[in-house]
Amino acid sequence: LSGLDPAQPYFQGTPIEVRLDKSDADFVDVIHTDSAPTIPNLGFGIRPAIGHLDFYPNGGEEMPGCDKNPVSQIVDLDGIWEGTRDFVACNHLRSYKYYSDSIIYADGFLGYACPSYDLFKEGNCFPCPEEGCPSMGHYADRFKDKVKNEFTKLYLNTREAKDFPLWRHKVSVTLSGKSKVRGYVNVALYGTGGNTKQHQITKGTLKPDNTYTAYIDAEINVGEITKVKFLWNNNWINPTLPTLGAATITVEVGQNR
Repeated sequence: LSGLDPAQPYFQGTPIEVRLDKSDADFVDVIHTDSAPTIPNLGFGIRPAIGHLDFYPNGGEEMPGCDKNPVSQIVDLDGIWEGTRDFVACNHLRSYKYYSDSIIYADGFLGYACPSYDLFKEGNCFPCPEEGCPSMGHYADRFKDKVKNEFTKLYLNTREAKDFPLWRHKVSVTLSGKSKVRGYVNVALYGTGGNTKQHQITKGTLKPDNTYTAYIDAEINVGEITKVKFLWNNNWINPTLPTLGAATITVEVGQNR
């Protein structure tokens, strides 16, 4: 049984006979996309974990792409009817959009078990454990024999428009050079499945021999990584023409470690 942002008003905090609960089926998975409090945030979706697997994409409250201005949202690519609905209940309706995308992307939407979204963003719950990560949506039931805990909260990020899945990586860059500069470092991944856009690893003071780490959500599954592109730039014209390089770049794939 898959719950697509089950309702909060009149249901949250009620007995299990009234609302969706893990006792309703052999396996219950839930996607929470609008779980901010109804008052004052007008969240439509239930907040607590109530299934065997509870997914909280983007933290489960505010979905990327739902903060577009009302005019652009109503005159949406999908037409005025869908745009109007999204304007009224965009976060709430993301749950079925993620689910429909998950049918196409069997390897997408990996959920990382974590106590909170903040810890997930900091990388504390990366990579997937030995037994792997469950997939949010259509293929969540592939994981039903591996469910251990009373409730499992799972976190992931999505894109702000179709196609929604992202593939998480940990990228560490150790710099080489002679002097520290101010600027930013970008990295792009190339692989058997395609290549990503540039993702920023760090910005600010860049010191040779220091290692900088970031968690990036790639917009495609690059497959086996064949090449990494490293770019750096300083923020202003520097007459000394400093040079920086990458001594090493380490990429860890969340999916298969």
